[in-house]
Amino acid sequence: MTHPFRKTSALALAAAIGLGWTGTAGAQTDPAALPPVQQSGSVDYLTGGIGLDESTSIDAVSKQWPLTLVFGTAGGRMKADYLADVQVSVRDQLGRTALDVKADGPYLLARLSPGTYDVAAEFAGRTVHRKVVIRPGHPVRSVLLWPASVADASS
Repeated sequence: MTHPFRKTSALALAAAIGLGWTGTAGAQTDPAALPPVQQSGSVDYLTGGIGLDESTSIDAVSKQWPLTLVFGTAGGRMKADYLADVQVSVRDQLGRTALDVKADGPYLLARLSPGTYDVAAEFAGRTVHRKVVIRPGHPVRSVLLWPASVADASS
């Protein structure tokens, strides 16, 4: 399902989420606005970002997590939406599943051990792949975008 809680141009969306901007300069993190940390196997993760308070809080803490994934659409009439309900599978370099969860919002933060991982994120029958390298002290932020037509077809 798409969440039209934020509409912006595709270019602005990619720039904003790529740079970590949530629209509130100097905003403080509200711990009460953060969704709970969950666990899948040995990996802690946090997912959400629906609404300004929650997305601002998640974005503020994302630098403390080794991996941040952000999901959205791009294309169409220069409009873009963030996405939720994205199925995410993360596999290590040996092909073992490190994380297999459904994102509850446009953000997914994961505490992965250092290493190389393949990320497969599926929305509306289309899968986007990324390779990420996690190194200590170097958080990774990856923006995964689908064409707007995919989100329109899922509505």
